Amino acid sequence: MTAFTLESPAFEDHHRVPPRYTEDAGNVSPPLAWSGVPDEATELVLLCEDPDAPSGSFVHWAVVGIDPHSKGVEAGHTPPGGTELVNGFGRRGWDGPAPPPGDEPHRYVFHLYALGQPCVLPDRPSTDQVLEAVERRELADSTLVGLYQH
Repeated sequence: MTAFTLESPAFEDHHRVPPRYTEDAGNVSPPLAWSGVPDEATELVLLCEDPDAPSGSFVHWAVVGIDPHSKGVEAGHTPPGGTELVNGFGRRGWDGPAPPPGDEPHRYVFHLYALGQPCVLPDRPSTDQVLEAVERRELADSTLVGLYQH
């Protein structure tokens, strides 16, 4: 089986997220590309979290129901077939990095899960709720980490 991968043409893994994709300038969701989705997958789930947030892991983007036959998403768009949930800011969809000034770089971890069964989440899920929901359904997962600081 081909490795399940997640990447972005906008930034490399463990490199700086360009300002266009942050609260500082534009707040556009970044483009993402994936490959190697297992044939048995019935849906993909995307989570972007900041595990370095002062209050604990903070959800920046949560999307369920993504078409497992899709190959990615363009900047500023919802992944194909996906339903965007409410993020930690209380808004539906993407809200980019906005770490407190003076903090060390925060990690923005994009998790993509290939699931063998549909996943049901609350409208405003926590990171723990997403992880718990995908745990028993997960066929494969991949991560991409972006860094950002003011």
